[in-house]
Amino acid sequence: MANSQSRLTKLNFKPGFHRESTQYAEEGKWYDGNRVRFREGKPENLRGYEKHYSEPLKGTARDLLTWANNNTEKLLSAGTNERLYILYNGYNYDVTPITTVVSVDAGVNGDLNTSVGSPLIRVSLTNHNTSISDWIYFTSTSINGFGAAHNFAVSSFGGPTYQVVSVSGLNNFYISVASVAASTQSAMGRATLNFLLPTQLTNSIQGLGYGAGVYNAGVSTTGQRAWNQAAQSSNIIFEANQWSLDNWGEDLLAVRRGSNLFHWDANASTAPVRASIVGTAPSEINYIVVSPNDRHVLALGANEFGTSVFNPLLVRWSDQEDYTNWTPSISSTSGEFTLIDGTEIVGGIRSRNVIHVWTDKALYGVQFVGPPFIFSVAQLGSNCGLISPHAAVAVDGVSYWMGLNNFYAFNGRVQKLDCTIRRYLYDSFNMAQKDKVYAGVNSEFHEIIWLYPSSNSLEPDSYVIYNYVENSWVYGTSFYTTFEDANVFDNTITTGAVSAGVPQYYWDNEPVSIFTGDGQALTSYLQSSDFDIDDGDKIMFIDRLIPDFTLENGTVSFTIQTELYPNGATVTKGPYTISTGTNKLDFRTRGRQASVNISCSDIGASWRMGSLRLAISEDGKR
Repeated sequence: MANSQSRLTKLNFKPGFHRESTQYAEEGKWYDGNRVRFREGKPENLRGYEKHYSEPLKGTARDLLTWANNNTEKLLSAGTNERLYILYNGYNYDVTPITTVVSVDAGVNGDLNTSVGSPLIRVSLTNHNTSISDWIYFTSTSINGFGAAHNFAVSSFGGPTYQVVSVSGLNNFYISVASVAASTQSAMGRATLNFLLPTQLTNSIQGLGYGAGVYNAGVSTTGQRAWNQAAQSSNIIFEANQWSLDNWGEDLLAVRRGSNLFHWDANASTAPVRASIVGTAPSEINYIVVSPNDRHVLALGANEFGTSVFNPLLVRWSDQEDYTNWTPSISSTSGEFTLIDGTEIVGGIRSRNVIHVWTDKALYGVQFVGPPFIFSVAQLGSNCGLISPHAAVAVDGVSYWMGLNNFYAFNGRVQKLDCTIRRYLYDSFNMAQKDKVYAGVNSEFHEIIWLYPSSNSLEPDSYVIYNYVENSWVYGTSFYTTFEDANVFDNTITTGAVSAGVPQYYWDNEPVSIFTGDGQALTSYLQSSDFDIDDGDKIMFIDRLIPDFTLENGTVSFTIQTELYPNGATVTKGPYTISTGTNKLDFRTRGRQASVNISCSDIGASWRMGSLRLAISEDGKR
């Protein structure tokens, strides 16, 4: 029974999470949580996810694009460190470009070798230039040593695409087939080897080799080392794999950072063919954006025209309506210019009537103006660089992005967003893997999401969400590496691996009425800041909760914690179970400040909270 002197007090905390100060100093606000959003100021749990496609991806996806072709068929493309994919008509096609084609023919050019009882085939080829984990598509094959089966480039042998499992010098490498050799055979066989785009790193790593630090044998000084000793640190970074994908009409244009431009033709076949190299485009490109109305391809960071010199601050563009023509001339609108504020271009996006391009230091606006200049460029902001190639999105003509230490928006001028969890996020951020930050839009809920790696993770394992209509921020844990809005499919699409060491999949994120994670229960929780009466001087006595929840398929748990001092001992009451039939909870607790926790771990459960009321009265100090 509630104390007769108690007064029911609504707990209408400020929406979003607030972590810029201590839990006690953030009074009247929500402080912590996971898998929770705020809609119209009230918290609710996020919906779940399920596989969009049953087969896993090879590699880790770094960009994702959805679109519809001219027949209104839905397509999806993803670029990983091992593959370029097109998901089309219910099948995920490998369209990775072929970079080199070599014919191996024993006695003429190279040979194939088997060893009895081993699944390994040794390919001998002079100066093969192949590394472990690279992929090769084999055709026109013939090999002895496996009994009657002489064609090893068939699915029963694990083909026709094989990964290099070992390299022996400049002239030999090994592949592994799904069988073991019946006999040892040397210098025989033939095959056509189609070398796919080489596999790249999944993680950015620091170069610590011979040229990475000061060499001085026998001197014990920081940064100096003796012969055959690795450096402790350096400014040399080997960057992880990155892709940028964009549409050319219904076709796909793709660039893997530092590579050629690739084109995939949607009309080439009923079954998608591989993407092809655009040999007339710049030979080294970091990022692409297609200018929509005038149809130019912009290469952001590329080799300069007529040279092999790569300029990380160069903006270079193709001829109008022709992604193959990059030669400036009187009959072409191709051209280039160099940005000046920063050390490299990081990325770019289309916004309202302009393409926004970021260096690591500044924001530029690139706008089509027509001949003779084709594009104009204006610096729009400084000290507001982009943290990663995919850390910016545009919503209703406003660009939002994550920088090295802040969040920004451009709505005619650069503005720092008032992020209520900025310090918490950057303090828990793995800056060595900042290149993997990925921004997406969830237009259903007016949200922008940034996926990022926390301090203990090499891959994005966390998210921060900004509701750009209600101006609130939340964060939580996740496993997604990319994110695409529900413009084509019925829900947002993502990629990710649910845990380390397992493959990535395409995921349907937050399908309607799905509140499980691939069939498993998902836990959500919400923790308030401390609250008190009379500036924390008086003791509160709390003895009843009047819940206000909309619940489906489950229950929520309520816990209340009280303290006499912010750093003092905590008294915990609960958890108490709240169901649709719970009218009130009676308990007894006291303290100068209190906080509440709402959690749910029931499978398939959804909840939305209204206004909780607590019965609170003043109590004596003894």
